[in-house]
Amino acid sequence: MTWEMIFVAVMIIVMFCALLFEVLRPDIIMFSVVIVFLLTGLLTTEEALKGFSNEGMLTVALLFIVAGAVQKHGVIDRFVYKWLASGKNIKGSLLKFYISIATSSAFLNNTPIVVTFTPLLKKWAEDNNLAPSKFLIPLSYITILSGTITLLGSSTNMVVHGLLLDLGLEGFSLFQLAVVGLPITIVGFIFLFTIGIKLLPNHKSSDNQVQVESREYLAEMTVESNFKYIDCSVREAGLRELKGLYLIQINRGDETISPVKSTTIIREGDRLIFTGLISTIADLEKVSGLKLETGSEFQLDDLRKSDIHLFEVVISHESSLLTKSIKQSKFRTKFDAGILAVHRDNERIKSKIGDIILKAGDRLLLLSGSEFTEKYERCNEFYVISSLDTPSRLEENRNKGWFAVSVLILMIVLVTTGFLTMFKAMALATLLLMLFRVINIEEAKKYIQFNILLLIASAFGIGTVMTKTGLVGVIADIILSLGEPLGLIAILFSIYILTNILTEVITNSAVAVLMLPLGIEIANSLGVSYVGFAVIILIAASASFVTPIGYQTNLIVYGPGAYKFKDFIKIGIPLSLLIMLITVTIVSLIWF
Repeated sequence: MTWEMIFVAVMIIVMFCALLFEVLRPDIIMFSVVIVFLLTGLLTTEEALKGFSNEGMLTVALLFIVAGAVQKHGVIDRFVYKWLASGKNIKGSLLKFYISIATSSAFLNNTPIVVTFTPLLKKWAEDNNLAPSKFLIPLSYITILSGTITLLGSSTNMVVHGLLLDLGLEGFSLFQLAVVGLPITIVGFIFLFTIGIKLLPNHKSSDNQVQVESREYLAEMTVESNFKYIDCSVREAGLRELKGLYLIQINRGDETISPVKSTTIIREGDRLIFTGLISTIADLEKVSGLKLETGSEFQLDDLRKSDIHLFEVVISHESSLLTKSIKQSKFRTKFDAGILAVHRDNERIKSKIGDIILKAGDRLLLLSGSEFTEKYERCNEFYVISSLDTPSRLEENRNKGWFAVSVLILMIVLVTTGFLTMFKAMALATLLLMLFRVINIEEAKKYIQFNILLLIASAFGIGTVMTKTGLVGVIADIILSLGEPLGLIAILFSIYILTNILTEVITNSAVAVLMLPLGIEIANSLGVSYVGFAVIILIAASASFVTPIGYQTNLIVYGPGAYKFKDFIKIGIPLSLLIMLITVTIVSLIWF
């Protein structure tokens, strides 16, 4: 290996570690690596910037706008919800609901679909005395699977398509992926509602918004002058034997008292850090002299007011809030919301609210005005998960909504018939939507997820330097030397497994872009079609079922379903193995 190969390999390993441990946002990490390659001369300026002008990436940007316009007015959401609510029996309602979801997700971004229907499906389950945990993981998994049916189904599909074009190869047609996507969606559907539903937990949740299952949140309370147990011990104040609630730390000026003993004396102005059930915290706030710190003027008592509501949000993988403390992020000022409590699965947070360094998947319980959902439902910082009424966008202009759907259908027809390329079709659709004022320029900017585009563009640069230095060829030779004696099928399985493992810990689009050059190199070495390897990598990069952190829709349903990490492992491993077997079998039969 040359020194260039060694240096690139080391940088790739460092990048994977940084992504795994969430040192920074994924797009910033990968962009930083590209800058390093640029400064060391391994990439030219043109090569470093090539990803930003790639047809696939630009198509993804336009696709965000078109999908956002369709979902803005909520005609599809309204239609699907009516199907769920109008069924004559539970099984019939669920069947129609999930078929509608799968159809929608084949053409639209699955993240807003899951954000919209998670609280609605949860409420429907509770109203029918069913456990939401039986239905929310299937909601996420079905949108992931059906997103592989068409080229429009996910940004990962478009990115792989764009990279193929960039390499001078033929990309995918609109429905070419359906040959694999449709079978795995159908088989996945059958598995989830036969074997899978038995593996899913049976968590029935309360209707009380404040009592969010048994999850432990972190909350902070201040001792005021009218607290009757000032200068008394923690035990005398009744703060030691609280049901489901633990006093883990006291902050007194610059002094931190931790662990807190039962003999510790309570002083005026002390900031008490509790961890436990939010319902117990709510009861504790009723004690005179203890004030819940939310970081704003909002308090739990404000829930009695018609314009103040409780919201649960999940921090996204792409959030700029990552790696910052709540205080540093200026959360209250930025979002006009008070943080009531913070929850992180599998970990008891030991710091006061303002000092918590946020991570992807953290759940915040917020108090804010009734317009919070409308303002931040498309925010890249977090996903709004609440049990409030149907989102306000469903009350938008229906005519504009149906016009947006009609434009999308027209574009699908034009692409399918070969009259327009995908990029031209999306450009025309965006122009029509703006001309007819279905969306405006400011809304279009909000729909575009620039952090994802930066990540995709950076991944192109990293893929280029891996190919340019010959590192891809070295890795391909290692895989071939190990797999070739066992045959082509073994190589296909190894590529699928490697891609699938990586996608469980880092962003799926990035994994697809990094793995595709490797797949093409192996295909060229074997003298076989590159298409089969591209499909294998695309499906494996999308099929993230084993962890809640591997895919954004899994993160969204994680909290509302009151799931544990092991729930995803229990149902995700057999589903992943099943999808892998079907994908490799179909690819080997059709393309090899």
